[in-house]
Amino acid sequence: MADKNILSDLTFLGGSSRLARFIGRPIHHFAAIEAAGGVLMLIATVVALIWVNSPWQDSYFDFWHTQVSFSVGDYHFEADLEHIVQDGLMAVFFFVVGLEIKRELVTGQLRDPRFAALPAVAALGGMVVPALVYLAFNAGGSGQDGWGIPMATDIAFAVGVLSLLGDRVSSQMKVFLLTLAIVDDIGAILVIAIFYTSDLSGNWLLAAAILLAGVVLLRRLGVWYLPVYLVIGVAFWLAVYESGVHATIAGVILGLMTPAKPLQSEEEARRWASWLQMQDVVHLDEARRAGFHIRESQPVSLRIEEMLHPIAGYIIIPVFALSAAGVELSGDVLSAAVASPVTLGVIIGLVVGKTAGISLFAWAAHWLGWVAIPKSMAGGRLAGLAMVAGIGFTVSLFISRLAFDDPSVADESKIGILVGSLVAAVVGMGILSRAQPLPKHPNQT
Repeated sequence: MADKNILSDLTFLGGSSRLARFIGRPIHHFAAIEAAGGVLMLIATVVALIWVNSPWQDSYFDFWHTQVSFSVGDYHFEADLEHIVQDGLMAVFFFVVGLEIKRELVTGQLRDPRFAALPAVAALGGMVVPALVYLAFNAGGSGQDGWGIPMATDIAFAVGVLSLLGDRVSSQMKVFLLTLAIVDDIGAILVIAIFYTSDLSGNWLLAAAILLAGVVLLRRLGVWYLPVYLVIGVAFWLAVYESGVHATIAGVILGLMTPAKPLQSEEEARRWASWLQMQDVVHLDEARRAGFHIRESQPVSLRIEEMLHPIAGYIIIPVFALSAAGVELSGDVLSAAVASPVTLGVIIGLVVGKTAGISLFAWAAHWLGWVAIPKSMAGGRLAGLAMVAGIGFTVSLFISRLAFDDPSVADESKIGILVGSLVAAVVGMGILSRAQPLPKHPNQT
């Protein structure tokens, strides 16, 4: 589980109760779910590897290739379970990612350029350099489309590694890595939308645009009945899915459009709560009205995120790992992977590219006076965090499935993801574990 002192350790962000409420608590809740979800994801990965390399390996592929279809009027939908997970369940995951990004932009670190600058610059280096390292091995070859694979950082596994290190990792370091990973997610979303989209359908794109305009209109009219948005959201996902744009982008867009500011002020909510406490008898209509004002003092995005984040962390991501991590580890496959530029590009991109990109960009920005690196993150600690950020896994596997149609090349990239993420986790944890324990309330930056 994540460090429970994270609320009190946010003094470098200003230390106010407002910051603790809008930044500390969501981050603590987020980190706790990510750490536990990382364990489930690891278990699912091991199960997938054992299943594929067992006498029952055919049942693994048969299961994920099970066809699901339905018809509504003239429209017919058909896909196998593998694509339903990739295009459907992962759209919910990316919807949660969109909510997290929106929260950070409105009430979190990304709202203030002073706090966002360091992880944003570091994240940029952690995307550009690994992609260049990968292309150094694969430019012009059959695997060149996989350059987006080593750009990703897996928040769940990264948080899980940090949680094992106790007081050797300060809350500054945790918040830095979380914010870096969220900026990294923004980059991954743009990469998927721009570079892994093809065969666009103008009619379906127009339908998606009309549905999105409907969402905007309903918001302006003050309609907040969630079932209406659920129906429109499903229709929007379907339109995006059929348009040729990857369906997960629909989740991100809807997440970013969800209101991240409360409709009612805290003072108004307190007044209604006090009024309720003073009443001997409360009529049903009055109770509903008071409940509305109290409930709406919490942003819609936060309420939805708190509902869906556990589902994404505990169910969707482990199921995705089970469907995506099944790689045959026979002697021939491993021999091909050792000599494969795709495998080498992914491993070196995640381990060396991520570490070098994050560290060099952060230190260059510090040297130029653009950002200030906190003393609690100086030296080896920054390099250790950069190495931990090389745990790609979830989004790396996701991009791998988009990049390669050839199963053998896809398997080579998956082996690279597994090996590179494991090396980054072990080496990063080794670097950070050698650091001296930090005070619980660091005040120096």
